Amino acid sequence: MVYGQQEKLLTHFIFDKMSINPGATGVGMPAQVCGTMIYRNQWDKFNGAPNSALLNAEANISQYVPSAVGLSFYHDAIGFSRQNNLTLNYAYHLPIANGMLGLGVGLGFVSYGMSPTWVTPNDPTDASLPTAINEINFDANFGAYYSHNSGWYAGISSTHLPASELTQLNFNTARHYYAMGGYTYKDAFGMNSLDLEANLLIRTDLVRFSSDINVRAIWNNMFYGGITFRPDDAVGIMAGLNWQRFTFGYSYDITVNRISSISTGSHELLVRYCYPLPPLPVTKPRHPRYL
Repeated sequence: MVYGQQEKLLTHFIFDKMSINPGATGVGMPAQVCGTMIYRNQWDKFNGAPNSALLNAEANISQYVPSAVGLSFYHDAIGFSRQNNLTLNYAYHLPIANGMLGLGVGLGFVSYGMSPTWVTPNDPTDASLPTAINEINFDANFGAYYSHNSGWYAGISSTHLPASELTQLNFNTARHYYAMGGYTYKDAFGMNSLDLEANLLIRTDLVRFSSDINVRAIWNNMFYGGITFRPDDAVGIMAGLNWQRFTFGYSYDITVNRISSISTGSHELLVRYCYPLPPLPVTKPRHPRYL
């Protein structure tokens, strides 16, 4: 039996709150729909290291109903194994104390499988070696997320609530818990074009704890640069550009743990696009009585 990491690690976690906290869906964004794609090549040059891809789509529909909806798909390839998570998110938005509280749930499925290629010294048909197999089970997430108008936010959530066991693979999807928070300091150092943003993400499966600490400088709401520290794992350097409705980002993680002599670091690419939703149609009375 082996215990290992199941959840993804992203240096651009600040653009991926929805998949780990459905309560964050649509909170803090105007009436628009946004799509986010993140690709991560972890521990480059390390044979069998994780390669991850994420696609999020979320829409703040509060101009119609006080809610937001989202769809999150995540693919992870590690060695022979392949994991896919798909969740449909719903968050109810509740204005509280000069801010917005999002209470959300995500329902979907988790799929885990492997397609191994074994190199055996003697018997190529060793029955003790697993063959290609895949299994799907129900999955659910829950989260609460609060964003204050003064620039700070906080959230708590849990993923894989059913803790599904894939019996054919003898694989247990562990329940994970998250806490996040951050603050944006506007007009830092008296400069109207400079904002400083601090973010913290803590994750645990009650066996191990992991955290990401991020600081970003945002210039004229167009360029950003920052650094992320993940204790006992990596230091990440990020840079990005906001251009019209697009956001482009790149990060490079310098490995600082025991595989630093083998890994050449981790690369991450981000593309995000947002489009405003049409306003509600204005209805005009046409009967003379209501003119």
